Amino acid sequence: MVETTERYQHVIFFSGGVASYLTARRVIHIFGTRKTVLLFCDTHAEDEDLYRFLRDAAADLDCKLISIDDGRTPWKVFHDERCIGSNFKSPCSRLLKRRIARRWLTQHTDPAATTLYLGLAWYEARRVRPNFNAWLPWHTIFPMTDKPHLDRCEMLAATAASGLRPPRLYELGFEHNNCGGACVKAGKANWRLLLEKLPERYAHHEDQEAALRRKLGRDCSVLTTMSDGRRIPYTLEEFRYHCEANPTPLPDDEWGGCDCMTETDDDSPNPNH
Repeated sequence: MVETTERYQHVIFFSGGVASYLTARRVIHIFGTRKTVLLFCDTHAEDEDLYRFLRDAAADLDCKLISIDDGRTPWKVFHDERCIGSNFKSPCSRLLKRRIARRWLTQHTDPAATTLYLGLAWYEARRVRPNFNAWLPWHTIFPMTDKPHLDRCEMLAATAASGLRPPRLYELGFEHNNCGGACVKAGKANWRLLLEKLPERYAHHEDQEAALRRKLGRDCSVLTTMSDGRRIPYTLEEFRYHCEANPTPLPDDEWGGCDCMTETDDDSPNPNH
């Protein structure tokens, strides 16, 4: 973890994706870099190319990049919390993203004089209010919801036009550059793509899930499926067997989404656990 005693007025949550990079460009265009920082919360489960992109983007923006972490991976958190993360409950988001970010903000900013920036796009408007409320008493702004509105393809093109090579997960077809393409909040289509494009990484998460299931002695899993009108656990092993037997692509509504910075699931019961 990089420590600093400097206090900042503009903090950009820098995830390693193209939306956060373009958010930073818009912020720096207005306010400059003197009191601006790019804040990256490292889960230690990221794709290797994310770190290359972080360095390149910070150099291009001529802005300080600060990386914070608590030393754990998501699976270490799941072992410590005795649950398997999923779209219903994600202790990794709470502990490896929100908690350490809030702790850093408390130490290095004045909420009354600091603005936070998140790279939500205009088509993610439904996430604006929850994220705004989640980070009070800091004021949060979402520059990519302002015009000119850019879709994902346009964001990738704008990033490339600036001279930066976008992270490789986008080239492989992933919607997000988070947790190496293996976010537990993502949907089945995302996990199918991981199986197709990065099978060794999928196998790692399948093994981790199986090991923790044995340790907990409970039928719990990252994914779920419907059976007789009920939602039941669906292990990564079972899902792999399904994908191998059924090559038909999954519909777009099976992609899910990574939303680690919103405090919406911390206290909700998880039907899988």
